[in-house]
Amino acid sequence: MEKALARFKFIAYLAGVVLILFTIEIILKYSGILEIPWFAQLHGIVYMVYVVIAFDMSRRAKLSLRDTFLVLIAGTIPVMSFIAESKIRRRVLNS
Repeated sequence: MEKALARFKFIAYLAGVVLILFTIEIILKYSGILEIPWFAQLHGIVYMVYVVIAFDMSRRAKLSLRDTFLVLIAGTIPVMSFIAESKIRRRVLNS
C-alpha cells in the first residue's frame, strides 16, 4: 500500500501543477501574449495517467463509487488534486 500511496501522491501533485500551468497558459493564450501548442496534450497525458493511478488507489482504499468519482474528477479542477491526495492519504493511514 505504501508504493501505491507514493505513486498517487506523485501523480496527484504532478497533475495539479500541470493543470495550474495549463490554466495560466490558457489565460495567456486568450490574452494574445503567449501560446504553447503542446501544453494541452501534456495535460491530457498526465490526466490519463492520474485517472489510472487514482482509480487503482481508490480500489485499494476501498472507496465508494461516489468517492472514487470525486477523486477522479479532482484532477480536472486546479488545486483539487492536492486536496484529494491529502484526504486519501489520511484515510488510508488511519484505517
